[in-house]
Amino acid sequence: DLKKGTATVGVQRQYTGTAGRVENAQVAVYLTLVAERGHTFVDRALYLPHCWVDDPERRDQAGVPDDVAFATKPALAAEMITRAVTGGVPAGWVTGDEVYGACPNLRATIRSHGLGYVLAVASNHRVTYPGAEEPDLAADLARTALRWQRLSAGAGAKGLRYYSWARTPIEPEAGSIGHHWLMIRRNDTTGELAYYRCY
Repeated sequence: DLKKGTATVGVQRQYTGTAGRVENAQVAVYLTLVAERGHTFVDRALYLPHCWVDDPERRDQAGVPDDVAFATKPALAAEMITRAVTGGVPAGWVTGDEVYGACPNLRATIRSHGLGYVLAVASNHRVTYPGAEEPDLAADLARTALRWQRLSAGAGAKGLRYYSWARTPIEPEAGSIGHHWLMIRRNDTTGELAYYRCY
């Protein structure tokens, strides 16, 4: 939520997906459930930055309980996923943006609950490929056109949104079994690539 002042709990200049940039804002983490017949909110948690956690006077003025400690957005997400799964919410997999995909502890938590995931990661996110030390993955996939599949990412304002998709196996994370993949989405108009860790 974009904010003008400084008194709203958790407000500071920070990145918010709502604006797509750094703004004065209050940021929350939301857990939603998507099913065949629709979607609904399941849980939420307010992200409380260090400048709030470490300022007892500010916390007191805003009514922040004493037991609220700092937690990263992925840590908040892990807590909510754990509550949902242990509470019997039916789920098969989790998705999230780069903030969540970059966190190995969140990925481990999701796997520990027997869930799969498709989590966005930054273009400089490091993964290990079986049998190759430093492959030029994007160039390899671009040369091997048969590995790309053109599929819709769903309906948008102007109809179905088509992208080309490719995936390649990556080494499992420590202590993990199962299939691990790096998935790449290519915008065929601009050539822009987006990357996802999948399990």
